Amino acid sequence: MHRDAAPTHVPTAPRSGGRPLRIAACAEGVGRTDPGSEAPLAHTGHVDRPDLVARLEASTAPLALLVAPAGYGKTTLLGEWARRDARPFAWVTLSARDDDPGHLAGSIVGQLDAIEPLPRTTRPATATSDVLARLVRALGRERPPTVLVLDGAELLSSPAASDVVSTTIDHLGPGSVVAVASRTEPSLRVGRLRAQDDVLELRDEDLVMSEHESELLLRGAGLCLDAAEVTTVVRDTEGWPAGLHLAGLALRGQEDHVGAVARFAGDDRIVADYLREELLAGLAQDDVELLTRTSPLARLSGPLCDAVLGGRGSGETLRRLARSGALLSPLDRCEQHFHVHRLLGEMLQGDLRRAEPAAVSDVHRRASAWYESEGDGDAATDHAIAAGDADHAAELVWRLLPARAAHGRVAVVQGWLDRLSEAQVASRPALAIAAATCRLMVGDRDLGERWLGAAERGIASAPDAEGRPFAAAARTLRAALGRDGVARMGEDARGAYALAADDSPWRTAACLLDGVAAHLTGDRDRAQARLEECSRRAASTAPVLRALCLSQLALVALEEPDLDAGTSLSDRAWDGADRSGIGDVPACALVFAVSAYARAHLGRVDEARLDAVRARRLLGAVGDAPPWFEAEACLALARAELRLSDSAAARALLAQASRALRRVPEKLVVQTWIDDAWGRADTFAEGAVAGPSTLTTAELRVLRFLPSHLSFREVAERLHVSGNTVKTQAHAVYRKLDASSRSEAVRRAREVGLVDG
Repeated sequence: MHRDAAPTHVPTAPRSGGRPLRIAACAEGVGRTDPGSEAPLAHTGHVDRPDLVARLEASTAPLALLVAPAGYGKTTLLGEWARRDARPFAWVTLSARDDDPGHLAGSIVGQLDAIEPLPRTTRPATATSDVLARLVRALGRERPPTVLVLDGAELLSSPAASDVVSTTIDHLGPGSVVAVASRTEPSLRVGRLRAQDDVLELRDEDLVMSEHESELLLRGAGLCLDAAEVTTVVRDTEGWPAGLHLAGLALRGQEDHVGAVARFAGDDRIVADYLREELLAGLAQDDVELLTRTSPLARLSGPLCDAVLGGRGSGETLRRLARSGALLSPLDRCEQHFHVHRLLGEMLQGDLRRAEPAAVSDVHRRASAWYESEGDGDAATDHAIAAGDADHAAELVWRLLPARAAHGRVAVVQGWLDRLSEAQVASRPALAIAAATCRLMVGDRDLGERWLGAAERGIASAPDAEGRPFAAAARTLRAALGRDGVARMGEDARGAYALAADDSPWRTAACLLDGVAAHLTGDRDRAQARLEECSRRAASTAPVLRALCLSQLALVALEEPDLDAGTSLSDRAWDGADRSGIGDVPACALVFAVSAYARAHLGRVDEARLDAVRARRLLGAVGDAPPWFEAEACLALARAELRLSDSAAARALLAQASRALRRVPEKLVVQTWIDDAWGRADTFAEGAVAGPSTLTTAELRVLRFLPSHLSFREVAERLHVSGNTVKTQAHAVYRKLDASSRSEAVRRAREVGLVDG
């Protein structure tokens, strides 16, 4: 078994002038032949890494440090650098004997001497100080810039050997570089060099292969995979070059590439053999045991491993292993959290399952308990599901669901549910309610109603004390579903409010739905009271509900009409959505539709147009929205478009709102609002605009000031344009409104709703 790769030959200097010979070729040696293949892995293909070579060539640092576990192509990269760089390369492939400072100094001097003869010394070196002094004298004369490669620095552990390397770095001369390649964190003192920016470091994260490089490598191994298959292989190998070589061997010759790629994992025999021989063989048995017993965990930390293993000191072991080249990478600079390479983790999990079939579930169960005690509910839920503990998972999902829904982020919850069977979800009200919530929030009312029915059946068969918390949630979702009309929605919301505890998030949602129902059925006072209560309850815990409450209150105010209050409420809803990062939640279609309506009223034309675009996009993502929601959002957008002088868009939106209302069994006051908007749209279409069908944004800005007593010069000052510009735009407004004066233009604009009466 040999290391990453050694050059095919060591360069030597000619004895009679001419340019020194340089490395001509270098092989990537995972260093063995698979039992089922005659071809050594080193011959499965080579991919140049020009970007990495360019970084090495461009660096002026006297030390280049390449640190990564076996199989990351460190030696191959150095060989490629040697072929491209104009400087001569002296190459020392280190052995255990080089941990002796005298032997190491001799190896370095011998290789440098092969490039250009060094001064000879007569007194033999004995003590370390003598070795360093002799090395300094040997390096003391001027010499051309040279690259000295020390390959295999993991074999150097003594402080004396470290001193030899440091002395070489300090005295090799301007323009020269010492390139140190190591599978483990080398025992070199590089703190001073880092502080002076005198070291270029390449580590495993720098040496992983991109998808393009991986495709080239796999193609060189005789594989023709499509883009999706390459992506899968890169994901499974994490771009580890040796892993990609091994994948090439494992997949080569298999007719079903799709199936072979899907099955490829770390427990494949070819991969497992290499990992055991190259990575695990050099580890202590206790270290292998720790990695094996924690292999079901994707993320490791000392406290977590201690909890899972029932021991102590795991943190220091993990740190030591991460520095030993064991395919264990720190996830933070403090080396508190670690990631085991996917292929190694899969191999070790296979070993654990074969040795102790129940151990994997036990590890996940303990990890779930530890994460729960640490307050990380998401990780606790992940591990509960992985442990097969659906009851505990249901408890955790129930606890996390309100916050996820309140922020419009139910994708993670849906991901948990997808990992459970339908029977597991349907038989537990907490999970069935979570499933119904997720589906309703993405506009899938049919599937949402199915899961809600399952939850209601489970609640009906449970004792009252157990079913009451779920009953409030189910009644709230029944109101949100809105299948039986707005009046019934209000009844269900009030029933949910009565069932829920005072601090329950479901009571907050019930307030919103009851307020909406009251508003749409004409009970403005009740609507305002309920919506204001919802806004207070949701202020710090439920940004989606609060934004919807404020938007609904804005509609109440705008209907009175109280433009100032309506605009203020709409701006608060918009600001809250923006600050909370919920602007991409489909339910916020109403927030931006109302904002477009309010801002168009105020003549904030550009803002209104942007809000209208966002509202339309989100409304298209809502799916099967409740009819009242679709009607309100479309009506608000239609009113905005009328203000923005786009009659065609307004009429299309009003038609959509009317179709939505036909799905509601009772007559709502919103129908009156739609009828009024239709009247304005009809008036507009009947001849209000004599020229082009719409006023431009600039013309709408000027139109906003025409009802005032401001002169064109004063309007120009407000708009930061010239007086002539305002005059030109005003005359364009007159022409398009078929008016001959400012007063007539204002009258015609009022008739079609472009300005307030």
